[in-house]
Amino acid sequence: MTMLTLAPEYIRAIAPYQPGKPVAELAREMGLDPATIVKLASNENPLGMGPKARAAVEKEIADLARYPDGNGFELKAKIAEKYQVASEQIVLGNGSNDVLELIAHAFLQAGDTAVYAEYAFAVYPLATQAMGATGICVKALDYGHDLDAMRAAILPSTKIVWIANPNNPTGTLARPGDLIEFLELCPSHVLVVLDEAYTEFLPAAKRSDSIAWLKRFPNLIVVRTFSKAFGLAGLRVGFALASPEIIDMLNRVRQAFNVNSLAQAAATAALDDEEFLQASVRVNNQGMQQITDAFRQLGISFIESAGNFVTFHCGDARMLNQFMLERGVIVRPLAGYGMPNSLRVSIGLPAENARFIEVLQQAMND
Repeated sequence: MTMLTLAPEYIRAIAPYQPGKPVAELAREMGLDPATIVKLASNENPLGMGPKARAAVEKEIADLARYPDGNGFELKAKIAEKYQVASEQIVLGNGSNDVLELIAHAFLQAGDTAVYAEYAFAVYPLATQAMGATGICVKALDYGHDLDAMRAAILPSTKIVWIANPNNPTGTLARPGDLIEFLELCPSHVLVVLDEAYTEFLPAAKRSDSIAWLKRFPNLIVVRTFSKAFGLAGLRVGFALASPEIIDMLNRVRQAFNVNSLAQAAATAALDDEEFLQASVRVNNQGMQQITDAFRQLGISFIESAGNFVTFHCGDARMLNQFMLERGVIVRPLAGYGMPNSLRVSIGLPAENARFIEVLQQAMND
């Protein structure tokens, strides 16, 4: 007997989530100057933190000897005002990952099943398996969610359906009408988790009015994050919107101080910084054009993306990834998603995108 056997078998079987390689780690490994490294692996906002959020953080520093507001009153009030929901419909998390795990913790147990799509966000199977539940992975349709097949995969034991829209890492987008049809036909006792981490990058015409749907579908949970368009990835703050009954259950398993003071202050201020948000979307649109134009010119196949990243197909992805790392460019391998011949590149600043394109061209000519 070893200490490992003290953990349940379903925990021992989990392959931990592998985040994008940090700049400092690559600098140590390759002996590179950190200032020369371009990180395009984790879908971060290349503009960094917005000015209003930064000012709020600087103001909050003086009070860091105090515990944060365990209920997040001011942030929830701002979210309620912006999205026209009640505070009782909001739960805060240490990033949206935390929120996803709260949902699994509150509603899944051994013997339950949860449905998710092939190539969907890696946290869905991890959160499901960590509770001893069984994941049902539904084959993707053109790298996206096959909602009809996912609905057909629902069993009497199914408690949750996980849907990422736009999806990470493929960037695919389900149409609002298809999502409404799915919700209408989904059994009312099955929770539908709509993970919208990248929704701010969508043009209004393609964006689902998902928050308004909460009034029609009491089994719907909408999850959002401040890590992407709002530029607060390092502070870790996200939230979910749902019925008060669902939020009550999530608060029962939530740690009392799961969102720190700086994160709460920054997120509250970020919701008022529309100018920064629009600048972030503008930089993303321009960068997406810059990178996809290069892919077309180089004859590289890629998946059209609705997020702030794009997945491209490159044959020996492991070799290309290593080639890029040696030259100080960090992208994201996707073998863990079942896409061993693909890489995902985040949209950066124009100069960062240009450096990625330059190294990609070098690799093709090597």
